[in-house]
Amino acid sequence: MLFKKTEVQQVSNVMMNMLHEEEIEIVNNFHDAVVAKDIDKIDELFKVLIYDVEDHFSTEEDMMEESQFYAAAIHKAEHDSMRKKVQAIEAAWNTNKDPKEVQNFLESDFKSWMVLHVARWDSETAMHLGDSI
Repeated sequence: MLFKKTEVQQVSNVMMNMLHEEEIEIVNNFHDAVVAKDIDKIDELFKVLIYDVEDHFSTEEDMMEESQFYAAAIHKAEHDSMRKKVQAIEAAWNTNKDPKEVQNFLESDFKSWMVLHVARWDSETAMHLGDSI
């Protein structure tokens, strides 16, 4: 398990919290397969992770655009940066099949990014959007 649910704060928007909870579950399952060095499972779950990250980010971006969030471009730039990192680690995986490289990415880059991103950008976006919890 990479994330405990309490490590990613709740924000004041129900939809965003649902996206985060779903992503945490997917990332935790993926991390478990990586730690177990289950190559077939990693191959399978990488596709799920890529789809989920894109769905999560694009849903938030649509919500920001619809509500005319003043910092939407900055928030999206944060998403784009992580999209590129996830795509790069997937490309490295497809070349090397090195679970340790993926594990290092998840445990250092992805986890800290997610915690900080939600605390900073998602919490501010959620306040703009409303729909309090």
